[in-house]
Amino acid sequence: MQDPARVAVDLGAESCRVSLLRFAGAEPSITLLHRIPNGPVRHGDSLHWPLASILAGIEDGLRKAAQAAPEGISSISVDGWSVDYVRIAPDGTPLREPFCYRDERTVQSKEAADKIIAPFDLYQRTGAIPMRINTIYQLLADRAAGPAAGIDVRAPWTMFPEYVLYWLSGRRVAEYTNASHTGLVNLNSGEWDADLFRLLDLPLDAAPPIVRAGTILGPLKGPLAALDAFKTTQIVAPACHDTASAIAGIPASFSATAYLCTGTWSLMGTITNASVTTREAYHARYTNIGAATGGLCFHTLINGMWLIKQCMDGWATQGRAWSIENLVQKAAACHANGVMNVDAEPLMLELNMPERINNELVRAGFEPLPDVAGNEPLFARVIFESLAARYATALRDLQRMLDRKLDRIAMLGGANRNQLLVKLTEARAGLPVTIGETESSTIGNFALQLAASEAGSEPVTPEAVRQWAARLSKSSPQPA
Repeated sequence: MQDPARVAVDLGAESCRVSLLRFAGAEPSITLLHRIPNGPVRHGDSLHWPLASILAGIEDGLRKAAQAAPEGISSISVDGWSVDYVRIAPDGTPLREPFCYRDERTVQSKEAADKIIAPFDLYQRTGAIPMRINTIYQLLADRAAGPAAGIDVRAPWTMFPEYVLYWLSGRRVAEYTNASHTGLVNLNSGEWDADLFRLLDLPLDAAPPIVRAGTILGPLKGPLAALDAFKTTQIVAPACHDTASAIAGIPASFSATAYLCTGTWSLMGTITNASVTTREAYHARYTNIGAATGGLCFHTLINGMWLIKQCMDGWATQGRAWSIENLVQKAAACHANGVMNVDAEPLMLELNMPERINNELVRAGFEPLPDVAGNEPLFARVIFESLAARYATALRDLQRMLDRKLDRIAMLGGANRNQLLVKLTEARAGLPVTIGETESSTIGNFALQLAASEAGSEPVTPEAVRQWAARLSKSSPQPA
């Protein structure tokens, strides 16, 4: 009798994916069944996520999974980007489209919060580097806007991936790896910091209970549950933060390995057993986020392929469309006229990216690049050189702070197919780069599901997750 299938939903800032894991005998096979284009949408001056279209796309993907798996589907899990959340009405529907973390409403709320609690004090308390995109400042922005903006600050909320889990199961939770990214979880207790909520006048009862990765939330509910394949399906909270899920998808130990997750954002770090909240770590912008099976993901958040994507989108509107493959190929033959600070605040914002890049080049003492047809590969080369330089700096900071020598970098995410970026990173960091799975978050998601199924009500173990990740890594997700 064939083992039942499982489904992983990965929410990305540019696309959301539904993947199916099936077993042919003892051999696992992962298929990418459905991809949903994604991106923030602007309503007036505000930036939001199109929640309704994301949910509709996920439902389409789940119906495809039911058709493709007559043996039945045992479980579904969801991981995604962090910090954003959905407020929930009494009938369980969203009160409004959730804000995107890039919305500028948090500029003022962070400035106000910094006067109440010093950023370094907050860092030592929560382990999360204070960034204006964090949930803590978004919730404060809700309070500042208030009823006039149609926001009920006492309405319950849940993080974005967990909202999809709530939509599927009816149970509202915050999974620890994702909750730890909010800036509101006490580093020592692993629970919401009640004193911090009081200090900032945020209602604690609006926050969901925190659960560990691998928690089984209960059976699938709603119309999809009527499909034969979903009759006995359980909803599982994996490592809901996609970075924690991606790292769980790496079967190797991190005793001498750094991870570099590359996508819209880049993250450089490693796994630690204890938090690091020194002044040096704070100034190097290293955060302490929960790992899937214990310990902490100690990494810094770096700008990423957002830079090139924003350039490409702008050029396309001017009739200068490029594929990323062609752009990388042409950039390999170019020479960068300088490097810039990829983490400069203006580069985190949307629109006019070539102009923003030129401003940063000039600020760094280099000549700007004319934004004309034919110069697109030059912009790409500057971006890739600047990213590689930042990765090298982050790696040096990491080794110094941990007093640990690392001997390789495991590169994950879509940008690991960019051989130019790989080579530039190796050259500047002085370490070999091993290429991990492009869809490592999918593998980590499935590994947590399978380990949770075996563990039952007990916590999942790192060994079980690593063993499943090793098996699943041999069957990289393939398109249907």
